[in-house]
Amino acid sequence: MVVIMEVGAGKRQIDDVIARIRSLGYDVHVSEGRERVVIGVIGNERPPDPEPLSLMAGVRDVVRVSSPFKIAGRDYHPEDTTVRVGGTEVGGGELSIIAGPCSVESRDQIVETAFAVREAGATALRGGAFKPRSSPYSFQGLGEEGLRYLAEARERTGLPVITEVMDPQAVPLVASYADVLQIGARNMQNYALLTAVGDSQRPVLLKRGMSATIEELLMSAEYILSRGNMRVMLCERGIRTFETYTRNTFDINAIPVLKRITHLPVIADPSHGVGKREFVGAVALAAAAAGADGLILEVHMDPENARSDGRQSLDPRDFAALVRRLSLVAQAVGKRVSTMAEPVRA
Repeated sequence: MVVIMEVGAGKRQIDDVIARIRSLGYDVHVSEGRERVVIGVIGNERPPDPEPLSLMAGVRDVVRVSSPFKIAGRDYHPEDTTVRVGGTEVGGGELSIIAGPCSVESRDQIVETAFAVREAGATALRGGAFKPRSSPYSFQGLGEEGLRYLAEARERTGLPVITEVMDPQAVPLVASYADVLQIGARNMQNYALLTAVGDSQRPVLLKRGMSATIEELLMSAEYILSRGNMRVMLCERGIRTFETYTRNTFDINAIPVLKRITHLPVIADPSHGVGKREFVGAVALAAAAAGADGLILEVHMDPENARSDGRQSLDPRDFAALVRRLSLVAQAVGKRVSTMAEPVRA
């Protein structure tokens, strides 16, 4: 249930409604739009009788919310949410580009890549310090050493850092280095981890699980949002199907669906979506045309010798060419590719 306040409702009227809801044993989440305030009524029990609330001063309407995701839905928050990442806003009508290698392999590798993607037009740097791998014998990342290298790359280029966190106990450590905490596909329903990143109040990039429905993705986002952390970005990264010619099946349908039913920014990950670099560009362009707020792309200085996911990684030259093409698609759908104003630091 959401309580929609009148345009110009005063603070005392809003506080009175919040106090009434809490007196009935429910929690609240307040969304302040450009014109009016919307108060979400949160609780697992049957929602309260709407009539007494509708008669309170300053209340325009009381609406029952049928979807299981309350805070993530547009009933609660009709306007698009933007998430500040470094010096840019994700979800503000522009196309943000996040780029970098699958994993941090060395100091020189991540710093060199950061300069390359920054020069080509990226506004954030991705790189895994802790890597969940299907095989226990595969490269697992450099851990805190990798986080230090990411922080140095940010210091030298100005690019904010996005990196994955895999364990609730590691959230404080990763948050001390990273600007955005990534929840990988395998951890989308790790509820202890979702709660921990929600409590951290850091921006979160939440990837869709490889077999998850759209509703399950939004319910996972709800765990983060319910902790008061509204800085959540959703990521479509492909789902597992019977198809074998690509690594996953990129669900292009999910982008317009999510843009309609949720206010949260939607990021597309074509690198994991197809898993083969020759198809990444086409899927990236399609995602931009479908309305994605941003793209996260794997870029490696030497993809053939990458320690993880080299097959789906672009080299800097191909990435730069793709950014130029993305600018044209963004313009065609009424957007533009985000840019950074700060100069690159040596």
